[in-house]
Amino acid sequence: MKFQECNLNIRYDPPKEILAKRERVYSKMPGWLGFGKKDMGYEGIPYWFSYNKDEKYIIASVESSGLHFEGNIDDYEWLLWKTNFKKISTEILRFKVGEIEEGEVRHEIEWIY
Repeated sequence: MKFQECNLNIRYDPPKEILAKRERVYSKMPGWLGFGKKDMGYEGIPYWFSYNKDEKYIIASVESSGLHFEGNIDDYEWLLWKTNFKKISTEILRFKVGEIEEGEVRHEIEWIY
């Protein structure tokens, strides 16, 4: 396993209808555990696979650059998981979700109707 990270174009200030759908996207992903607890020091942070960063894990945080993911996971499994997250997010949120840095999307939201 190795450290992985990416930023997706899911903004920190989305419309309410997008914000309300985020947990639905999270819960559709393999390894979904829920949100971190206050006693863990990561209250409200979504977790997948493990709460322990010494094991395979993925977490997400909302940053000014977009939805930031980090994790400790094998390259191949990371690529599959990330690709699946983009697909599910695009379907549920109704706009093209991807990595701006990779040229998959632009800064402006590309709505799907």
